[in-house]
Amino acid sequence: MLSTFEEFKNKFQEFIDPEIILKEQAFLCDIKQDELKNKIFDIFSSMKTAIKNGLNSNELSKSGLSGDNTSKLINNGNLGLISNFSKKAILYSFATIEENARMGKIAACPTAGSSGIVPGVLVAYMEEFNKTDNEIVNALIVAGEIGRIVSDKVPPAGASAGCQAECGLASSMASAALTFLSGGNTDMVLNSVALALKNILGLTCDPVLGLVEVPCVKRNPFLAQHAITASYLALSGIKSKIPLDEVVDAMKETGLLMSPKLKESSEAGLAVVKSALSFKKDNIIS
Repeated sequence: MLSTFEEFKNKFQEFIDPEIILKEQAFLCDIKQDELKNKIFDIFSSMKTAIKNGLNSNELSKSGLSGDNTSKLINNGNLGLISNFSKKAILYSFATIEENARMGKIAACPTAGSSGIVPGVLVAYMEEFNKTDNEIVNALIVAGEIGRIVSDKVPPAGASAGCQAECGLASSMASAALTFLSGGNTDMVLNSVALALKNILGLTCDPVLGLVEVPCVKRNPFLAQHAITASYLALSGIKSKIPLDEVVDAMKETGLLMSPKLKESSEAGLAVVKSALSFKKDNIIS
């Protein structure tokens, strides 16, 4: 099993073959390759369903902190600021993460708090560029392998290394999938991951009331666009000056140096500003 991105680059010198990744993972999981791929199809189906449910609901979460932003995006008209692809990626990311806040079914990718980023980018790309389910599933396989290698060093949890290890990792996985789908070679895919990760280093996890809502919900659409930017730069031939393995090392060190109060404890940052404390005072949740 590959443990570094240098090994990954040596294995897939020109272009990434998702079937090789799938075969190796099937062997490690002691499952048939076709069965594993079918499970990934099921995961992608859950992602699409979460988006659909999120788009069709305006229900607030139990706390009342989120749930009604997706409808605002649907009804915002044509502002003309960004492409249709980016608009959809932002909208679908919002739809998914608000569905999560309502306790709806989502696919944690890699976590529930970052569950809107990968689906938002990939479903938007699928629709705008006429990709098939199989093409998207292959991109998910690539994204999953990227997430696995990073997670070997930095556990994907806000309590471990802050939100850089959740929304940051999800953004890098989405950028890898997008770069792969756009025909990028192995070097471009890895550079997109490095660019996405190194520009989100140090992102804290400071949820208001300890809920995966503020600021988590709005971070998902922001980091969906972040993934698109990283992919766009990498596909244009722009490279990270710092090799990806070293970026992950820096991510790990940053997480270790981060105060425990900024790692999902809700004891610092946004979680303790005046407005956040007033939410507690007003007893907006039971």
